[in-house]
Order: sequence, then C-alpha cells, then structure tokens
Amino acid sequence: MADKQPKITGVGGVFIKCDDPDSLREWYGKRFGLKTTEYGIMFETRDVEEPHDRQYLQWSTFSKGSDYFAPSQKEFMVNYRVQNVEALVEQLKADGVTICDEIETYSYGKFVHVMDPEGNKIELWEPVDSVFTEESEKDTNT
Repeated sequence: MADKQPKITGVGGVFIKCDDPDSLREWYGKRFGLKTTEYGIMFETRDVEEPHDRQYLQWSTFSKGSDYFAPSQKEFMVNYRVQNVEALVEQLKADGVTICDEIETYSYGKFVHVMDPEGNKIELWEPVDSVFTEESEKDTNT
C-alpha cells in the first residue's frame, strides 16, 4: 500500500515578484533557452520512487503589486508538492499554524496557503501531474 502520510514530497513551484513580469519571463526564455508561457516556465521532473511518473515544477513571475503573496511582504513564494493535503491542513491547524484560505480543487490539483513563523506565505499543492503530461504530449504531437 502506498504511503499516504500527510507531508511535503518536493518543490512544486517558485514564484517571484518583479517590476515587469512579462519582460522577466522573456529574459529567462531568451537567455536560457526556456519555453515560456504567460504563466512562466513548467519544468518536468521525475519521481525517484516511480521514475516513469512525470512531475512538474512551475516557475512564475508576479507583478510587485500582486496581492497573491499576501499577507506575506516577501518577494518570493515557494510552492511545495504535498500528499494528503486535507490531513496535512488538519495537522497544521492542530499545531497552531496560520491557514490563509480554504483548500481549492482544480483539475491539476488541490491548493491551500499557510504562513510560516517568519511571515513567509507557503503554497501547498497536491498535484494531479497527469493533466500536465497530457498537455505536454498534445503539444509534442501537433
């Protein structure tokens, strides 16, 4: 039976506030040969335990005026891949961790935001990687 312990399993994304999100994405694309979209860059990785399974890490830029990182005042936010997000949120609540919002569900996974003791907002993501794999394969086959 697979381990369903609520925990972080990896990094799912890195988000950066900047003066000009479009230009910064273009700069990274041009300088480093990265295929960027309006959402940033999606890096494909592999699960060490299940190497045939594709996983994804999102790198995105946000306007300095964005309130997506609020209440954090930091310029960066990290998204962590997690398993069993519902149980993890219950554990965090029991430990007195600030939960910023309710768990939201999308086709590509479940999300919730919490605050660490230093005022960093953290995004927790229980991914559905198959959605990105299917999109990637469609792009390759067109």
